[in-house]
Amino acid sequence: MPVFLVERSFAEKLQLSGEEVRALEDAADDAGLRWLESFLSADRLRSYCLYEAPSAEALRVASERVGMPIDTIIEVTEMFGSLAGGGAFSR
Repeated sequence: MPVFLVERSFAEKLQLSGEEVRALEDAADDAGLRWLESFLSADRLRSYCLYEAPSAEALRVASERVGMPIDTIIEVTEMFGSLAGGGAFSR
């Protein structure tokens, strides 16, 4: 399944309630997404998340459903490190 890096602006809200997290999980499940990892920028203004997803459009639809717009989606074709099983991942 393709892997995507998602960038979001999060200046106004970094903490999600339990209900918001459940809504995110439900939207992801419905769209066939699998969250892999998230990172927060040092200035706490942007988050970066890795997802397995059938398409970039599936990510957009799921995010819009829960009101979390996406700034940028980049398809990842190579990964190195722990998420790649300690080696390189390439498609």
